[in-house]
Amino acid sequence: MEILRITLVQSELHWEDPEANRRAFSGRLAHLSGQTDLVVLPEMFSTGFSMRAAELAEPPEGPTMQWMLARAKELNAVIAGSLIVAERGSYYNRLVWMLPDGNYHTYDKRHLFTLAGEDRHYTRGNSHLLLTYRGWKILPLICYDLRFPVWARNTQNYDLLLFVANWPERRVAAWNTLLAARAIENQCYVAGVNRVGEDGNGVYHCGDSALYDYAGRQLYRCTHQEDIFTAHLQLEPQRTFREKLAFLQDRDQFRIQY
Repeated sequence: MEILRITLVQSELHWEDPEANRRAFSGRLAHLSGQTDLVVLPEMFSTGFSMRAAELAEPPEGPTMQWMLARAKELNAVIAGSLIVAERGSYYNRLVWMLPDGNYHTYDKRHLFTLAGEDRHYTRGNSHLLLTYRGWKILPLICYDLRFPVWARNTQNYDLLLFVANWPERRVAAWNTLLAARAIENQCYVAGVNRVGEDGNGVYHCGDSALYDYAGRQLYRCTHQEDIFTAHLQLEPQRTFREKLAFLQDRDQFRIQY
């Protein structure tokens, strides 16, 4: 139970076309049945990083969440990724953690990307989602959250930090550097899943989806192409590393003000 099979899905996205994206991901994931415990898709995987929230938002448990449930049951694995959701008169860039039994958990993106006007179209979240799954403690975050180390700080002794993203190539140096930094400072595995290809605004994404271990060593990275990669992560080496180099014991204590 302490080995986690995690699958990172780096893919192109059909611009603002949820049905086409769901169909494409169904094909990509079909071969994974029985091969993984957790499948991670990019940010806004059903639409691309669109600011047309009012036109594209789905209700909670709408078509894309129903699709996630069907795939989770089919693969007997968690499906995680973010999509545009409308709820109580607001729009959210919402990560959904869908379990095979139909239960699910959500995280609404805390740091909205002001350079693209995301803050003008979406409502930000104000709480973490800390998950326990197959003996692992997991914290999922979304794209721009990566730039804010206080929000990602390992104050809860999590084992795996996830980022789903639409991170453009022109700032990919920051993506690569900060993923490694989050792994080093938090002594945890870090997985970052990005998209590839050009979006509807002409912004190119090179992917660079990656996986780092608790010492900041890169275990996987893929650039400029679609890819599906499954890793088998082990908790025991991480525990041993943290005991030998007990840096987290000296972390600062603080409280986040919302």
